[in-house]
Amino acid sequence: MLDLLERIDADSNDIGVLVALFDTLRPKRATDGARAAANVRTLCQLLKGNPAQAIALRNHIRNLLASRRHASLYTEIGVLSNDGFFSELKTRIAYRILPPALGNEYLSDALDQIVYKRTDHLWMAAVPAADWLALIDVVAHAEQRADARAEAAQGGNLMLPGLLDAIRTLSYRVCAIGLEPRLTNFHTEMETYESPFMVQNYEVNSYLDAYHRKLAGQETDLDDTRHLLVMLEQCDAVIAKIRKKALSQGTSIALTYLLVSLTQSLDRMRKLLFLVDVHAPGEAHDQARRAAAIALALELIAAHNNKYMVRDLLSDNINLLARNVTENASHTGEHYVADTRRELGAMFVSSAGAGLVIGFMALFKILMSYLRAAPLVEAFLFSMNYSLGFVFIHLLHFTVATKQPAMTASRIASGLHSKDGRNIDIDSMAELCAKVIRTQNMAVLGNLAVCIPTAWLIAMAWPYMTGHHLVSPDKAMHLLHDIDPIHAPTLIYAAIAGVCLFVAGLISGYYDNKALYTRWAQRIAQLRGLRWLLGQERLDRLGRYLEGNLGGLMGNFYFGILLGIMPFLGFVLGIPLDIRHVTFSSANFATAIVGLDHNVSWELVVTSVAGFLSIGTVNLLVSFGLALWVALRSRQVRFQHGWQLTKALGRRFRTGPIAFLFGSSDDHQPIEKA
Repeated sequence: MLDLLERIDADSNDIGVLVALFDTLRPKRATDGARAAANVRTLCQLLKGNPAQAIALRNHIRNLLASRRHASLYTEIGVLSNDGFFSELKTRIAYRILPPALGNEYLSDALDQIVYKRTDHLWMAAVPAADWLALIDVVAHAEQRADARAEAAQGGNLMLPGLLDAIRTLSYRVCAIGLEPRLTNFHTEMETYESPFMVQNYEVNSYLDAYHRKLAGQETDLDDTRHLLVMLEQCDAVIAKIRKKALSQGTSIALTYLLVSLTQSLDRMRKLLFLVDVHAPGEAHDQARRAAAIALALELIAAHNNKYMVRDLLSDNINLLARNVTENASHTGEHYVADTRRELGAMFVSSAGAGLVIGFMALFKILMSYLRAAPLVEAFLFSMNYSLGFVFIHLLHFTVATKQPAMTASRIASGLHSKDGRNIDIDSMAELCAKVIRTQNMAVLGNLAVCIPTAWLIAMAWPYMTGHHLVSPDKAMHLLHDIDPIHAPTLIYAAIAGVCLFVAGLISGYYDNKALYTRWAQRIAQLRGLRWLLGQERLDRLGRYLEGNLGGLMGNFYFGILLGIMPFLGFVLGIPLDIRHVTFSSANFATAIVGLDHNVSWELVVTSVAGFLSIGTVNLLVSFGLALWVALRSRQVRFQHGWQLTKALGRRFRTGPIAFLFGSSDDHQPIEKA
């Protein structure tokens, strides 16, 4: 460290020595904050004991700062560009593989050369701010040269012009984004009233013009930044309104990207305005400003280290989009939570109808397998059987039990949300979870109570229509082996089906969001050809139906494709990949029993029944767990009361197991929707 200090050339702006000096501060492990702090204190003591070297380092840093442009460091690092989400994603992926060329014109490039390790922000943040301030004071208060004193006397500040230019640039950027058609068309009030995004730009320009006149020595009144902060708060209020509106009217990746970029730009403007404000004299303000400068420097370094991280871009944008997707799923999920025995009965009837349809879907799948078609053709046939069957079930307003978890998980997550994570009513939440559980049980019972008899009756009637069993004994044993939870990877395949259910839930929420955001009902009502064919009234009803049910239709359609294509993917990739769904497994069980002429041992029957019940359990748990995880992440909820909630559910089960699973006669008051 001492050798490097002696090699510093005060009149040079070569960054090489500064990079080597910074390397001496970097600990071997990024998490070793104690070693990093000790290194910073050592450098500080060396500079105190060698004033000449402190002066040389100070002048070297001044030459470096004077030769580079500063504004881009504050306007680009940690703030999303205007390129759009997918362009930014492509750029980050490309630069992760081959970083951009570095030059000698911008201060951000110097930062890239000095803090080149992706973990530098960790140990730098671990060093106490007081140690960094002490090091800065030693360098900044070193004896100045005559020309440096002259610059100071003239009010020269190497950092100030860059800060002011950055504020102006960010203000123009906020104004431009605020006038984007995606925002103004979505929030039309900005066209009716004066846009705060435009007003803030006018006020910021007036403030900066006065600031530059004051720096030039002219007599001028320079207002403080409080009125500018008020304008920025008005911009924040508009952003909050747009986000709230998006929860009910949908959003898009482009709109979400604009909102994130706006929020980041406004936040950076506030921090820069605090640093340049001169209307709060006093030691307390100076100390606060010094601390804010260190905090901003550490923030810039952390953002710089992660500027090509794809994960951060996804985290900033996808969480907001996922919130809207899961919010739509949450609204749908309210229909899957039965509050009363009457509603439980309705759920049973709805599920029974789905069981009837699935019994015939299982028949069609077996018949399709007899075609011995090519793998791709067979995958297409299976997919269409699943997809069209599930869509038909949706059109008839029936319910498939395993489709519920992705919706009810979002409903529960919305109930878990609280600002501080401590004010959640555990008893109310336990009651909601209990109602979700008993609704799930009733739906599964409804599916199985009709699906199994339907498949059994079809298999029994088949010999009378064709002269032979629907399945041969070998085929029947194969069907039973497929649902064996012990001697086959049945539960793994059930987990894969659970993942497909979860993905279908996301797809459903995505299309619900898309239908709202793009105003499907209004667009369909404007189709002249359909208006001539159906009439305006029927066309309006069709538009409203598709806007309200697009998510359900597309979720069911894609769920069928996922189920049908999975075995084909396993065949192509050469890996054991398949799915097991509880309703189809139960239908296959009934078909296989008939194919064996009911000559089966009780052990095989027990194993098979346990198999499809286990398949259903895994289907539900995997899809529900994944959906709940995404819903919590999208709402940024950290629920830490899992054990208390589990105990509350356990008490309810012990008090009345029958009522817990199937409801009680006094369940007539619905709980308040969170």
